[in-house]
Amino acid sequence: MQLPAARHLFALFAVLAFTPALSTVGAAGIQPSWHDAPSHGDRSSGHVFPFLRWLRDSAIEVFLGRPSPRTREKGAGPSDEDLQSRYRHDLVVRFNVTNSEEEGALSRAAAQMLLDVWAFSSEYVDIRLHKDDVSPLLTLLPASLQPSVLIPDVAAAVRATYPSRAATVPVFDRNMIASSKMRTSVDGVGNIFFSDYQPLSVITSWMRLLEAMFPSFTEISSIGKSYEGREILAFRVGERSESEKAPRKTILVTGGLHGREWISTSTVNYLLWSVVTAYGKEPMITKLLQHFDIVFIPVLNPDGFEYTWQSDRLWRKSRQQTKRRFCRGLDLDHAFGYEWEGTKHQSDPCSESYGGDQPFQAIEASELAKWAKNETENGVKFIGFLDLHSYSQQILFPYSYTCMVDPPNRENLEELAVGLAKAIRISSGEAYMVRSACEGAVARAYSASDSLPRIEAGGGSAIDWFYHELHAKYSYQVKLRDTGSYGFLLPSEQIVPAGEEMLNALKYFGDYLLGNNGIEKYSFQKNVDEDDEWRDLRRRKR
Repeated sequence: MQLPAARHLFALFAVLAFTPALSTVGAAGIQPSWHDAPSHGDRSSGHVFPFLRWLRDSAIEVFLGRPSPRTREKGAGPSDEDLQSRYRHDLVVRFNVTNSEEEGALSRAAAQMLLDVWAFSSEYVDIRLHKDDVSPLLTLLPASLQPSVLIPDVAAAVRATYPSRAATVPVFDRNMIASSKMRTSVDGVGNIFFSDYQPLSVITSWMRLLEAMFPSFTEISSIGKSYEGREILAFRVGERSESEKAPRKTILVTGGLHGREWISTSTVNYLLWSVVTAYGKEPMITKLLQHFDIVFIPVLNPDGFEYTWQSDRLWRKSRQQTKRRFCRGLDLDHAFGYEWEGTKHQSDPCSESYGGDQPFQAIEASELAKWAKNETENGVKFIGFLDLHSYSQQILFPYSYTCMVDPPNRENLEELAVGLAKAIRISSGEAYMVRSACEGAVARAYSASDSLPRIEAGGGSAIDWFYHELHAKYSYQVKLRDTGSYGFLLPSEQIVPAGEEMLNALKYFGDYLLGNNGIEKYSFQKNVDEDDEWRDLRRRKR
């Protein structure tokens, strides 16, 4: 339960913030606040009660702080001209692979041409490239490998993922919260937040709002700063009695290691939101939070994520300077210290999978590792680690660096992974493949003699490091929707369905950790009434 004072303060805040008469939202965007509005005597702003408007804005600033005047100008993404200039000649193709020779040929060609490999499995490899590079690529491949086109117009697909400029941009400062589209219940906040992808500034304000709304069992902290100085925020959820001070068993959920994987960040936010708002209502979630803390880190790579909003939607790596001035960024998922040597063959800083010249060279990976180690030194025990990515609908367990070594509890890892996939299939009908992270459209090496180059290095991965170094017994990388129709450019209509899939997987995960061997049956609808718009969002399928 929240503190009475907090409830009263939020009630006042809600009345002020959600009064329709105090806010107008036009097709062109949100009206300016009192800081940059006309004088009180000017009624053209549409506000009849300027003092109440000032009081409302001041109350919201208590929760969220005063935003930058530039905040509302950002978030819509680059101009159409910039998108056309950058992507108009790009397309995404798929190669269906059937044997190790084809995989090896693709791996060598990808390394030679520094191709942008979007996804791989044991059946296919997806690659983004300039249309003029298709013919040169085919000369390096056996005749049996012929591409099919998945996304013929990358520029149009990219543009569709940014919020429409004609729509209200839901910046979670005082203006967004005052929108007349929102309701005084917490469902209203979720409704508008998950209707589109959100930029970093909105996510940060939204997280702070949630902490203010649920102060008794949530806490925001910074695990460190990125290369460009941005805070990497963690949101901890867990029930604590006033007498309980000792650290507890912890589940860590991360997203946004790769900037362009927006659905991973949105899904972590959806899980955070769902867990927080289900506490005290859903028995299983409530029981889970009584025994475990869950730490959510939606944007582990804030520099890369911000860059995808301002410049290059398909940027993958961090923005850290490398030894080549014109090739910035490190791949955070190949920057961790365990078996990092497995990344050495990808030593070109221009490669999308370049993890650095030494372990933990990537600032963000180093900050996460230092924070996690400090947590364990203070008594925290990481039991589970869910690292969300896109795309290809796979649940991967350690080890990533090699198939020649099995994790000691492989049977348990595989059992739980199959349960997670089943929970997703029951909830949405979507199939998620379960396999070791060392497998996929790579040269699978089960002995040193049959080792071939991998399409993407397996060493230095986050799940291997947390599993081996911090003994996070159940560590998984989950690759979310879809299976290639949109790739990294998943439409915003799929934010809620993807979130629901992972929410049911998280419930299974939590129930398994509680000793109940997972949940076989679910009640997928809330016990509270939902408005039509929210129900429509939850029902959207791909």
